[in-house]
Amino acid sequence: MDKEFFLDRPTITAYKHNFRTLLAVDSIIFGFDNEELKLLIIKRDYEPELGSWSLMGGFMLEEETLEEAANRVLYNLTGLHDVYMEQIQVFSKPDRDPVERTVSVPFYSLINIEEHDKELLKHHSASWFPLKKVPKLIFDHNDIVNAAIKQLRYKTSIQPIGFELLPEKFTMRQLQKLYEAILDIELDKRNFSKKIRQLDILVKLDEKDMSSSKKGSFLYMFDKRKYKEKVADGFIFKL
Repeated sequence: MDKEFFLDRPTITAYKHNFRTLLAVDSIIFGFDNEELKLLIIKRDYEPELGSWSLMGGFMLEEETLEEAANRVLYNLTGLHDVYMEQIQVFSKPDRDPVERTVSVPFYSLINIEEHDKELLKHHSASWFPLKKVPKLIFDHNDIVNAAIKQLRYKTSIQPIGFELLPEKFTMRQLQKLYEAILDIELDKRNFSKKIRQLDILVKLDEKDMSSSKKGSFLYMFDKRKYKEKVADGFIFKL
């Protein structure tokens, strides 16, 4: 956004001597491929750091809230609306952006890795990377990603989130693999299955996934209504 945008605006006398700064949102987009948690990043197409890997981001527009700006940035890269999104801490070091003083308010989102607009990804030269193989990103973006992972892991440890990363119908094994990928730990199969079922937020289907064995595995669906009711009641989930 041009600096003149801020300098030409009418200024209240009490504010005119105060420092102006840019406010940006950065989007940390997580996806899951049934085995690994992955991060979606883009190749930067302008200086500074032309050609380097970067989070998708943008400046908040005058008429927007932070949440609206974050949704716009996410939509511009993935073509998706109404996905799980959560704000993390603010990044405000004076020298974090070499061009101009910029404060970043990052949001992480969880999307189904198969449902986004692949043409938009090509347009932005975007790629998925496993978390353990994320390359060096511009500025402080690696720190932002690490903060997002930390918050996602904490949230997952107390609430059953992450269903947005799965297909609509999934097996208990897929759900366990997702939790193991997010938390970076190995979970006991019986204990995990028992605790998830006790939450009463899954609908067991008559259908089976026959790809894993001759016997097959029952498929489940996430009951969003029950989950929202439990969250409203302030329940705590512990693996």
